[in-house]
Amino acid sequence: MNSEPEERLLGEYRLKELVAENAVFCTWLATQTSISRLVLVDELRADEAHHRDTFLAGVRAKASVGHPLIGSVYEAVAGPGPCYYAHELLPGVTLAQRQQARQPLPPARLTNVLRRVSEAQLQLEALGLATSPLDLDAIYQDEHGVVRLKNLAIAGARDPDQSARDIVHLGNALVPLTATDQPGTTRMLTVCAWMRGEGLEAPLTWDQVRDFCMQIEHQLADPASSLTPTRPGLPARKKQPVALIAIATAVLAIGIVVLASRMRPSAPPAPPRASLPEAVNVAAGKHPTPDGGEEMLPAFRISANEITIGQYAGFLEILGTLAKDGREHTFDPAGQAPGKTSHEPADWPALLAAAKANSIWQNQPVTLDCPVTGVDWWDAAAYAEWKKARLPTQEEWFAALHLDMKKPAAIPPGPWAPVTSQAVDRTPPGLLGMAGSVGEWTAKPAPSPANPLGEKLWVVIGGSYLKPGSNALTREWTADRSLRRPDLGFRVVFDAE
Repeated sequence: MNSEPEERLLGEYRLKELVAENAVFCTWLATQTSISRLVLVDELRADEAHHRDTFLAGVRAKASVGHPLIGSVYEAVAGPGPCYYAHELLPGVTLAQRQQARQPLPPARLTNVLRRVSEAQLQLEALGLATSPLDLDAIYQDEHGVVRLKNLAIAGARDPDQSARDIVHLGNALVPLTATDQPGTTRMLTVCAWMRGEGLEAPLTWDQVRDFCMQIEHQLADPASSLTPTRPGLPARKKQPVALIAIATAVLAIGIVVLASRMRPSAPPAPPRASLPEAVNVAAGKHPTPDGGEEMLPAFRISANEITIGQYAGFLEILGTLAKDGREHTFDPAGQAPGKTSHEPADWPALLAAAKANSIWQNQPVTLDCPVTGVDWWDAAAYAEWKKARLPTQEEWFAALHLDMKKPAAIPPGPWAPVTSQAVDRTPPGLLGMAGSVGEWTAKPAPSPANPLGEKLWVVIGGSYLKPGSNALTREWTADRSLRRPDLGFRVVFDAE
C-alpha cells in the first residue's frame, strides 16, 4: 500500500512513504538522517497504545537474533510519545516477486538460496525463538545472488512444529521457482518432494535440508560426482505417489540406499582428486587497502585456494617424523606459548578419517580437498614456515582480491567444499573461497576501523559458510590467536619468483 509522503520526522528518521499497515502498526520507508541510510520504521498506531508491551516484546525478540543472513534491528524507541523501531531495508527482490514475475531460478542458484535459508532457520531453532510463518515474501536475493531473510522472530515460545510446517510449505512453494530442463532440476525437485514428506516416514529437519543442498551444490560444481542427492534413510518405505515417481525416476534408476537407522544424509561418492590450482601472482605497485586507502606492496604470490585437509595432513606427517628426533618444534612461530604442544586442528582424528573416507563430519560432506578448519594462528603460521611461505597481511589479501575485480562484494559466497575450478566463489584470476568457504587468518594485528585508537587485534578476513557477513569484504578482530572454529582456516603467501 502506498500513499503520498508525509513530511515529518520520527526521531532521526524522515518518513518517506507508507509501505504497509495493519490494525496495530504502520511500516514506513524512511531515511536515517544522521547517515543518509534508507531503513524501514514500524510505528505503533497512536490509537493502539494499549498494545505497546506486546509490540515491544516482538521488537526484543527480533533484536535478539543477531544472524548475518537475517535483517537487523537498528533502534527501538519506547519513551513517552511515539513508539517505534527501525530495521534493515533488505536489498534485492523477494522470491514471491520472482514467482509473480514468472522468473524461475536455475537449480544451482535456488539450491544456494535454500541452503542459506536453512542456515538461518537453524539459528532461530538454536535460540528457541518463535517466528511468523516462513513464506517466499520473506526471502530476498540481490543482483549478486546474496540471500537475506526478513526477521520473522516474534514474542512467545517456539512451536515445536514450526520448522516442520515451514519446510513443508517451502517444499511446495519452491517448485514453480525451479527452472526446468537444466542441470540439477530433477535433484532440486526431488528435495522439494522430500520436504513435503512424500515417501518419508518422518519429516525432514533444517539440517538435513541444508546437507542435501550442499550435496547438490558440490555435484553441480563437480560434474564427475554423484548425480543425485543421497536419500535420507528410512526404517520402512511408504508407497510412492505417482507425482514423486515421475520426479524421482532418475534417482531410482541410479539406486537409492535405504538405511535402517535414524534419518541422516550419507556421504556422496568420492569425487576424483584434482590438481590444486597454482598460486596467483600479484604485481608490485600501489594497491587498495581494506580501510579505503592505498599502499605500495612488493610483488608476491598467494595460494589460489585455502590450505586443504590433505595438504595440512602432509605437514603433520612431517612433524611426526621430526618428533622421533625431538625436533617437532622446528616450525613453531616465535612467541608460541610453551603450553602449546601440538599443531593438530580441533577434532583432527575425526575430521581426517571422514575426509579420507569421503564421508560426513559435523553434518558436512568432506574430502581431503576441502579447506582445513579448526586451526589457530600458531598452526597456520607453522604450516606457512614449513612451506617456506608466510601468512598474508590483510593488505596483501585485499590486493589479491581486487585483481581484475571492480566489485569484490559481488562475488557470491560458496560453501565449505572441495577445491574445484568450477567453484562459484571465484575471482577472475582464479582465487577461490574469498567470499565464503572458511574465514582466514592473516599475518599481523591491526586496529579496527570502528575503534582506530583501540588495541591492535588479530584479523580474520573473508566470509565463511557459517558467517558470510559482507562476503569477501568481511573482517573480524580477535585478541585470541588460539581461537579455533569449524569455519576458520588460512592460505599462504610466497615471495615473487
